Amino acid sequence: MFCRCSSDYADAPPNTHVCPVCLGMPGVLPTINQQAVEHTIMTALALNCTISDYTKFDRKNYPYPDLMKGYQISQYDAPLGPGGWLTIEVNGKNRKIGITRVHLEEDVAKLIHHTSPGGESYSLVDVNRSGVPLMEVVSEPDLRSPEEARQYLTKLRSILRYLGVSTGNMEEGSFRCDANISIRPENSPECMARVEVKNMNSFKAVYQALEYEARRQRKLAEAGKRLTQETRGWVQENGRTVSQRSKEYAHDYRYFPEPDLPPLVISQDWVEEIRSKLPELPEARRDRFVAEYNLPLYDANLLISSKAMADYFEACLKTREYIKLPQDRKAKEVSNWLLGEFNRLLNATSTEIKDSRVSPEQLCQLLYLIYKGIISGTSAKPIFEEMFNTGKQATDIITRRGLSQIGDTQEVKEVVSQVIAANAQAVADYKAGKTPALKFLVGQVMKATRGRANPKLVNELLERKLKEE
Repeated sequence: MFCRCSSDYADAPPNTHVCPVCLGMPGVLPTINQQAVEHTIMTALALNCTISDYTKFDRKNYPYPDLMKGYQISQYDAPLGPGGWLTIEVNGKNRKIGITRVHLEEDVAKLIHHTSPGGESYSLVDVNRSGVPLMEVVSEPDLRSPEEARQYLTKLRSILRYLGVSTGNMEEGSFRCDANISIRPENSPECMARVEVKNMNSFKAVYQALEYEARRQRKLAEAGKRLTQETRGWVQENGRTVSQRSKEYAHDYRYFPEPDLPPLVISQDWVEEIRSKLPELPEARRDRFVAEYNLPLYDANLLISSKAMADYFEACLKTREYIKLPQDRKAKEVSNWLLGEFNRLLNATSTEIKDSRVSPEQLCQLLYLIYKGIISGTSAKPIFEEMFNTGKQATDIITRRGLSQIGDTQEVKEVVSQVIAANAQAVADYKAGKTPALKFLVGQVMKATRGRANPKLVNELLERKLKEE
C-alpha cells in the first residue's frame, strides 16, 4: 500500500517480499498506492456510497506482534466512501443492508504459531503480507441472523469479483470477515454487549460461529450473567468460540492524522472517470439474462453468482454451434448443462470453470449433437465427463466408444421384443392401466442399448408392441 514490494506472496518463502518501509524501519517514508485508492473508490461506487472529496490517512496505535511499526496506517474519521448500501434477498423479499463506510488501510504481518518437541509454544513472524493494501467494508447493524450474514457476504464477494478488485478467496485470506454480534432482549431498544468474532475462513465458518455465539450469549443472559464486550476467536475443530482479549474502543487506538502522508483531495472528474469504468454488476446482469435470454429468475441468479460462470454462459451463446440450436432450446439448454452436470463435475474436482478443459465451443458442439439425434441425452453425460477429464472433442469420444444413437428401427425393435419377453410383470402392470410400467420398460431398453436408442422411437415401438401382445 505504501511501498513497491510485490503483493504476490502467497507461495513465496517467508520474509522475501519485504523492504525497509513494510518492515517499519526508522526514517522511512510511505507513499500512497494510487491503484489501491481507485479500487476502493470503485468499490464504494458499486456499494452506492458517497465519495469524499477530502480524505486522509491516520495512525491507529496498538501493541501487537504482527504490527511492524507499532501502529497501522488506516482511515478513521474521513474514509473514502461513507454511507452506502446493498440488498440481499430474505424470504423472497429484498432487504437493504446499510454500509457505514468503505475505507483503505494496510495489512499486518502474519503470525505462525508452533509448539516445540518439548511442549513450549512460540510464534514466528512472516512480514510478506505486511503493508499489502487492505480495503475494509463496514456494514450497519442491519443483519438479523447468521443466514442473512452469509447472504450479505456472498453478495459482497460477488460484487468485488465482478469489479476485479479482489480474488475473493477466503481460504487464501484475500476475503476476510470479522463479525460483530449482540443480542437484544425482547421489547428492549438496547442491545447487550457486542462481541467481535475472528478467525473465520469460509462462509460456512461464519454461519456456524454466529450460530454458536448467539446460543452462548442467550444462555449467559438467561442465567443472569453479565455479557462483556470482547474479541473471540472461532475454533473450527471444536465448533466454538474462545475469548482472545477485551474489545477495544476507538479511543484506545489513539488515532491521529498520519504526519508522513498528505490528505487526499478527490476531484469529481476523477470519480466520474472511475465510475465510467464500472462493469455490469451482478444484479444488472441477472435482470438482463432474464429479459434478453428469457431465462427463469432462478437460473439467472445461479449463473450470475459467479462472474466466471456468467462469462462462460455468454461465451457459449456466441459460438457457431449455439447459433444452430433452435430458438426455444438455446439459452435454457446451456443453463441446464452449466448448472447441472458441469457444475457437479466442477464441485467434485474443486475446479474453477475458467480452468476447465471444456471450452464453450466444445460444450455447444455436444448440445448440437444431442439436438441432431446423433447421441441421446443419456449417453451425453458420460461423453461430457470424458470431455471434462481429458479435454477431447465430443465427436472423437463418440467415434472411439461407439456411442452414436441407434436410429435403425429394426435394431431397436429387436431390443424392445427382448425387453418385453424378459419383463412379464411390467407388461401385465401396463395392461392393467399402471402407466409407470411403460417408463420402466423404456428404461430397460435404454439400458440394453447403453443409452444409444432414440427415446422417442423406443416409446413408439413399445406402445405399438404392447398393444399387439
